[in-house]
Amino acid sequence: QVQLVESGGGLVQAGGSLRLSCEASGRIFSINTMGWYRQAPGKQREVVTTIDVGGRANVVDSVKGRFTISRDNAKNTVYLQMNSLKPEDTAVYYCNARVRTWTWGPEVDYWGQGTQVTVSS
Repeated sequence: QVQLVESGGGLVQAGGSLRLSCEASGRIFSINTMGWYRQAPGKQREVVTTIDVGGRANVVDSVKGRFTISRDNAKNTVYLQMNSLKPEDTAVYYCNARVRTWTWGPEVDYWGQGTQVTVSS
C-alpha cells in the first residue's frame, strides 16, 4: 500500500511562517498530482493548492502570494511553504497524492493523517 507522512505543523503567531512536508512511500509506480487541503473546525475540507508532475501549480485565491507548493519527484515529497500566516489559516492540513501502484493500474487518491496548523492573533 501507500503511506503519506506529513510533518511541520505547529503553533505560530500571525505574520509568521511554517513549512509542511509530506513524503509518500510504499508501492508506488508513479505519482500524478500532489496537493494540500485543509479543514477548519466546523467546516468542510477545502483544497489549498495542487501541483502536477511537471510542476504546474494551482493555488486558491485566499492564499495566493503567501503559500507556495513545490515537489521533489525523486523523493516522492511535496512541500508547502506558508508565509504571512493569518488566524483564518488555522486548520488541519492534509496532503494528497494521486498514485498509480502498477503500470496499468488506476490512479488512486491517498491522504496523509493531517497536521495541525494554529495561527494566533
